[in-house]
Amino acid sequence: MRAPAKKPPRRVAPPVISAVASAHITLNTRPDGSVFASFDGYSAELGKYSGAAALRAQALSTGLPLKSFAAGRTPVDKEIDVLVRRLARSGLLEYRLGHADNDQVVIEPQMADYWPQTPDLGGAERIVLSRFAYMRRRGNEMILESPRAGALFRIRDPKVAAALALLATPQTINRLRRQDGFPGVELFALLLDCNMLFKIDAGGGDGLRADEGDDNLVLWDFHDLLFHTHSTEGRQANPLGGLYPYAGEMPPPAAVRSRWPGQKIKLPEQHAPSPTAPADAVSPFTRLMHERHSTRGFDDSNPITLAELSQFLDSTVRIRSKWQSTIDQADEGPVIDYTSRPYPAAGSSYELELYLTVNNCAGLKRGFYHYDADLHALVPIDARPQDIEVQLNSAEFAMDAPGLPQILITMAARFDRISWKYSSIAYSLILKDVGVLLQTLYLMATDSGLGGCAIGSNNIDLFAKMTGIEFHVEGPVGQFALGRGMRDEG
Repeated sequence: MRAPAKKPPRRVAPPVISAVASAHITLNTRPDGSVFASFDGYSAELGKYSGAAALRAQALSTGLPLKSFAAGRTPVDKEIDVLVRRLARSGLLEYRLGHADNDQVVIEPQMADYWPQTPDLGGAERIVLSRFAYMRRRGNEMILESPRAGALFRIRDPKVAAALALLATPQTINRLRRQDGFPGVELFALLLDCNMLFKIDAGGGDGLRADEGDDNLVLWDFHDLLFHTHSTEGRQANPLGGLYPYAGEMPPPAAVRSRWPGQKIKLPEQHAPSPTAPADAVSPFTRLMHERHSTRGFDDSNPITLAELSQFLDSTVRIRSKWQSTIDQADEGPVIDYTSRPYPAAGSSYELELYLTVNNCAGLKRGFYHYDADLHALVPIDARPQDIEVQLNSAEFAMDAPGLPQILITMAARFDRISWKYSSIAYSLILKDVGVLLQTLYLMATDSGLGGCAIGSNNIDLFAKMTGIEFHVEGPVGQFALGRGMRDEG
């Protein structure tokens, strides 16, 4: 008796990528065709559109497939494409991958220029999960993210998690297709575009650290790169800064720690120097320490001069000497270059570079410069004027200042300089060096009769655009505003 013929496998339609307006916004249209997004009591103008385009845009509340307008076949398609991209640049858009009745993932952009891309993946190609990708719980959702990715993925389908578990080791697309619940090659293509996955060359490779990227990426530990991107602006969309997120949950912590029990040993009283005290009553350094303060307002009618800036940089960061040594004074091994500078640094690494965004300095054009600490020279960098403006405006906002800083100093770390030597503690050492350098800049500004203020936030993506350097190679880790302070400050 002949065996019954096998039924051909049921063809499943590929999942669709759709653009969806973020849940917290509402799209509204005025009679003149203007479309605007309303959220949290604010509204953002998105331009004027035809009646047909405004009507079609209402589908963004539930999901508008990208393929339905991306080709720009009709004038309405082109209008929708403009509208969707404006929403994306404003951080008001997310994307869904799935079918009409089932979303596999929801994609949350973490960078303003993110746009879903699905590079081609052949059946024989081998892919593996990035060592920087991780899955965690956020609220009542499971999310997949990576410090290298321009978006995070909210996992809606358990089959996706199962597929990701398989990718702990390299797998071919053909082998993945044979697994029950294969989520579709489109998902893997999106993850590949976001650096959540990477390809392994046909010639070999085990998918471990050396296969994933260049030497600069190899030097990064997972926790260091994650902390770098999630404690700065530019590559994540989480709220940032002094937002008092727990003000409604608990009272503010005390400024002074509660006292330890036990007998106290009183120390001799030391009084702060007063303006009328004799010059020799306290040391110059003690007086300098007490006079140090943050200056947020600058006198643009009397700006800092190029000569003052030169003296400031010479006294704080200029290279004093250079020498070479083998590893830990060993007889053999690679020879390492070292420098000496006015401030201390971990392992004499001196990984911090200074970039100056100049707004108002007598004798120096407005622009973006690198300070060469060896030659004691400023090198102009061809940054876009609008990027310079954004950087200065961001500093003004971060300081809650009445105007732009005269000079914004950005401390950027050459990450390989310190991670080549140190394991697990590299990024923490960089931040310690930033703190040391900030205090050095503060004290020199005070001693020079200038004003300065440390700034707690940096935009690592903006810096990458201004310098053309990838964010994981060299990036900002601290900022300091410098200039001549207003007379009534302090």
